[in-house]
Amino acid sequence: MKPGARAVGIAESTADDRCLLCGVVVRADRAVDGVGFASATVGAHDATDAVLRLLDRLDRDDIQYLILSGVAPAWFNMLDLGRIAAVADRPALSVSYETSPGLAPAIKREFEGAARRERLAVYDRLPPRRRVDVNGETLFVRSVGLGDADGNDGSASSGDASAPTAPDEVARVVRAYTPTGGRPEPVRVARLAARGAQTLHAADADRHE
Repeated sequence: MKPGARAVGIAESTADDRCLLCGVVVRADRAVDGVGFASATVGAHDATDAVLRLLDRLDRDDIQYLILSGVAPAWFNMLDLGRIAAVADRPALSVSYETSPGLAPAIKREFEGAARRERLAVYDRLPPRRRVDVNGETLFVRSVGLGDADGNDGSASSGDASAPTAPDEVARVVRAYTPTGGRPEPVRVARLAARGAQTLHAADADRHE
């Protein structure tokens, strides 16, 4: 991958009823090239719209990939990865770092009625998690617009007991933006920036009380 190829990493920091999403544009050579923010509501259904607002504010035609940290920020405020990829007209990947039995049991346990149905509907549309080995660690990646991992093959909610290996194209992108450790650089930096901005917001709120 060319050193100047750009990805935007999107990660969140949540405190009380406020979820702050940060998007950081990072080149494959690790140079940071842009930062944007948007907010979502904890326990609501606006995280996908918040991500799209963030991308609109960044207004970057040179971004080649979207890399999101997880799919359920802000207390199961589910991200619709297919819609994000379609609106942004870019391949979209979500990355997570631990094995999981799937989110469906937790959604069913924590929500009822329409809140449960809406979350499960988004979750069931997600593509399955695929394994990517990088720097001696294993990531789990959902992808839309890369390789043959598009669409749900029925395993999105079945856990990781036999998660297949990600297609080569997906693994290539993840590894290109993960020069060290087990967390892609765009989402690592985005997470740090989101936490810093959230801390600043809390400090400002305390000062004005």
